[in-house]
Amino acid sequence: MNTTLKIAMAQIAPVWLNKSATLQKIEQSIEDAAKENAELIVFGEALLPGYPFWLALTGGAEWNTDVNKKLHAHYVSNSICIEKGELYSVCKLAKEHNIAIYLGIMERPEDRGGHSIYASLVYINPKGSIESVHRKLQPTYDERLTWAPGDGNGLKVHPLKAFTVGGLNCWENWMPLPRTALYGQGENLHIAVWPGSDHNTKDITRFIARESRSFVVSVSSLMVKSDFPESTPYYDEIVKNAPDTLANGGSCIAGPDGEWIVEPVIRKEGLIFQKIDFNRVLEERQNFDVVGHYSRPDVTKLTVNTERQTTVEIK
Repeated sequence: MNTTLKIAMAQIAPVWLNKSATLQKIEQSIEDAAKENAELIVFGEALLPGYPFWLALTGGAEWNTDVNKKLHAHYVSNSICIEKGELYSVCKLAKEHNIAIYLGIMERPEDRGGHSIYASLVYINPKGSIESVHRKLQPTYDERLTWAPGDGNGLKVHPLKAFTVGGLNCWENWMPLPRTALYGQGENLHIAVWPGSDHNTKDITRFIARESRSFVVSVSSLMVKSDFPESTPYYDEIVKNAPDTLANGGSCIAGPDGEWIVEPVIRKEGLIFQKIDFNRVLEERQNFDVVGHYSRPDVTKLTVNTERQTTVEIK
């Protein structure tokens, strides 16, 4: 088996809170990555249709206000229902170009009633099949005002050429036990997706790589004030309070020794390509393997509940 894998990091901005236009941008990125023979393309957290930046700009914690209700409704309306086939075009491109995809979406799942939304990381294999949908376990800070907490169903890894790939959303990457859940399943290529900014990626990317002796790919989105569409509800209030840069990127790759392969890239939109070699994993596991020869399952062991949580079970 060929031990190399060519990765494309899609550091792009969404067409904010516009799912159809953002999907078109995602599809174009996949097409462009395929032209360069990429075998895996990764997009940032909640890219489709965008991160809820308004929460910090419009008094998002205020109770029962029109601004929060209308923006939340607009967000939910532009979120993705996988069961209705809204990722069909992305899956079709994966199959057509034989490319694997990690895509951060706001998911509006029917199995939770269809009205709450989850920051989900979707893995689509090179045959165009959705293999896992990982709903972020714990939304961070103001995210909790619009995102619901997920479950362990998506804590899965997947074969990709010589690699075993898994992924987490944003600050989940700081959570030791979800990381361990992936390590224990054989993960050696870790995908970390972020809404943007190198202050998130510059430390944890190298730390996870050094801890796990795996490749770590961190992919962030971009967002500047001019990216807010004028058609957004309460547009004037949002841009009045918004900084010029809300997300500066910071996409990067660390090798299994924890050293940079691609240092954080900031304020640059487009695809970032890198080829990695699986043999580097085997070299670095020689002296440390966190769930292998350097573990003590007789002393400490992790239990993971992967059941998809639903309120109603129809039998």
